[in-house]
Amino acid sequence: MRTGARRRMGVEERRQQLIGVALELFSRRSPDEVSIDEIASAAGISRPLVYHYFPGKLSLYEAALTRASDDLANRFVEPRQGPLGARLLRVTHRFFDFVDEHGPGFSALMRGGPAVGSSRTNALVDGVRQAAYVQILSHLDVETAPARLELVIRSWISLAESTALLWLDGRRIPRQELEVQLVHDFAALAAVSAAQDEEMAALLRGILADEPHDGPFSDLAGRLVALGRG
Repeated sequence: MRTGARRRMGVEERRQQLIGVALELFSRRSPDEVSIDEIASAAGISRPLVYHYFPGKLSLYEAALTRASDDLANRFVEPRQGPLGARLLRVTHRFFDFVDEHGPGFSALMRGGPAVGSSRTNALVDGVRQAAYVQILSHLDVETAPARLELVIRSWISLAESTALLWLDGRRIPRQELEVQLVHDFAALAAVSAAQDEEMAALLRGILADEPHDGPFSDLAGRLVALGRG
């Protein structure tokens, strides 16, 4: 009886295996530093066979990026239950989970990598940002955002990206503190906008009305009051 025979994979199964292997390698090192030979070795196949499924590293990188972007977009999905501050805190925690798991790849994507500038890569990144934007609008129970609210949300998404990149560069601030700080940042951006616009003020009042005393938004308010008493 023969044992240990290697099972032949179908075309799509092999493609998905190569994408998974590449994503794992890109998660640990910058895609520029990962060779096709390494990917082939990790997948247990020959270099020419990798090219049979993907024309080059760029196409494999884009396929891995597609899977990663779907994963990241899904981390912004959160049931609309409970106060907004707690929901945002859970979202930021899952966002940092992703950044932690895919650090070098995330950094390469945002700062420059083999697919930077390609329309496919730009579309994937923009798709994740748009998915995050739509999810936050949903949590605010808003279908079409007025200009000031859109500015707040998109500014916060950009801030989350920048914060994650700075954290990856040495991890000098505890991750948990940054997760809370990002939620505070959202409240602060909304508050500044509310000071300029009554529609934003009404939205913020509704958010704060549902915020418990031990929630992150209440925590920020308490810290600011204490700072003023200083």
